[in-house]
Amino acid sequence: MAQGDLVLVTGATGFVGAAVARTLRQAGLTVRVTARAGSDTRNLKGLGAQIVALDLNDPAGFAPALAGCRYLFHVAADYRLWVPDVAAMRRVNIDGSVALLRAAAAAGVERSVYTSSVAALGLTDDGSPADERTPVKPAHHVGAYKQSKYDAEQAVRALAAAGQQIVIVNPSTPVGPGDVKPTPTGQMILDAARGKMPAYVDTGLNVVHVDDVAAGHLLALEKGRSGEAYILGGEDLMLGELFALVARLAGRRPPRLRLPIAPLMPLAWAMERVAELTGKTPLMTPDILRMARKTMFFSSAKARAELGYAPRPAEAAVADALAWFRAEGLLA
Repeated sequence: MAQGDLVLVTGATGFVGAAVARTLRQAGLTVRVTARAGSDTRNLKGLGAQIVALDLNDPAGFAPALAGCRYLFHVAADYRLWVPDVAAMRRVNIDGSVALLRAAAAAGVERSVYTSSVAALGLTDDGSPADERTPVKPAHHVGAYKQSKYDAEQAVRALAAAGQQIVIVNPSTPVGPGDVKPTPTGQMILDAARGKMPAYVDTGLNVVHVDDVAAGHLLALEKGRSGEAYILGGEDLMLGELFALVARLAGRRPPRLRLPIAPLMPLAWAMERVAELTGKTPLMTPDILRMARKTMFFSSAKARAELGYAPRPAEAAVADALAWFRAEGLLA
C-alpha cells in the first residue's frame, strides 16, 4: 500500500462505510466512493472523495467504478431486520457482492476487503463468546438478513479459494458518530437517551466503536490473510447493561421493565402481518424475538493477534454516539 493509491469503497453513504472511507483518507489513500441515485449523502460531506454512481443490482456500472483502483472495500449491503421481499435482499447481498468482486478481479484490483457480519457466524450453546471457528447451526441464522450474509460469505470464501485476494471482516454491533439512518442499535441508544425506552427484551450483544471497525478494515487490507475472516468486535454487554450505560452518560434513568419473550410472540406475529399488508417496517417480528433469545457475544482474539486490532471500551463508543446525536440536534 502506498500513499495516493486509489481505493473504491462501496456503502460509504452508510454508517460503517463512511467510517471506513474516513479512515482510508486519513491513511493517505485516494478514495472513490459509490452512491445510489437518491441516497442520503450527508456522510460524504467534507470527505474529499470522488463519488460515482453504483447499484449492486446493475453490474454494468461496476467496471467504470473500479477503473484504476488498486483496492476495493465492499461494505455496502441491504441491512434490514425485516424485508417485504427476501429475494431482493439476496440479490443485493449475495449476487451483487459476488458480481462486484468478480468485476474487481477483471479490473485488475490487487486486493479486496469484504465486509461480512457476525450475523454470518455461529454461536455457542452456553452463551460464551463465539469466534471465527464456532460451528454454524441453522438455528443461528434467524431471519433473511442473517441467512443472506452467511450465504454471501460462503460465496466470497469460494472466490478466495479460487485464487482471488479477498480478506473477510465480521463487524459486531458498531456504535458511534455518523449513524445517520440510524441503525437499529443506534435507534435504541437514541430512544434510551431521550427517555423513550420504558421497557426492553434483554439479550447479549457485542458493542464496538464504529471507528475501530473502520481501523480494522485497513488492518485487514494490510495484514489479513486472503480467504480468512476476522471478527471486528469490542465489548460484550447485556442489553440492560448497555441501556444503563446510555442512561448514565445521558443523565437519564435506565429502563426498569424487562419483558419476557414468549408472551410477546402473538403481538410480534400480528405486527408482521400488518407490515406485509402496509409495507411499513414493523416494530417487532417473531424473528427479532427469536434473535433476542441468542446471546451474541464474540471474541476478537484472532484480529488482535494477526492484525494488531485494538478496540476501545464500549463506553467510548456510546459517549461518541451521544455526542454526535446531540450535535445533530437529535438530543435536547
